[in-house]
This record gives sequence, C-alpha cells and structure tokens, in this order.
Amino acid sequence: MLIDCDTCIVRGEACRDCFVTVLLDGPPAPVEIDDDEHAAIGSLARAGLVPPLRLVTGPNAGKRDIA
Repeated sequence: MLIDCDTCIVRGEACRDCFVTVLLDGPPAPVEIDDDEHAAIGSLARAGLVPPLRLVTGPNAGKRDIA
C-alpha cells in the first residue's frame, strides 16, 4: 500500500485524526507499507493506541485503502 497524502481527498479535514499525522508529525513524502505493517496499524488503531489511517485516494478507493 502506498500512502501519499498529496492524493488523499480528505486531506485537511481528516489529517488531525490520521495515523500518519499523529505518528509522523504531518504528511510525509509518500510511504509504502506492506500487508503486515498495514495489519499492525489496524490492530493498534482498533485497540485505541493510535488513530486509524484515514487515507482516501479517490472515488474508487477500495476498503483496504481506508482503515
């Protein structure tokens, strides 16, 4: 999964409660995470330890792009 905040259609309104902003202190350059890392982020978010990844890349974004 490629996380590119420049392509996120909810950028701005969802940034303050997004995993990327909280953990990395703002939108970084594009970051690629693998399936295991994506699952770990989801587990941490479900446990309430970090906010979820709020990335939405467009109208055809699959459920996997939205944590």
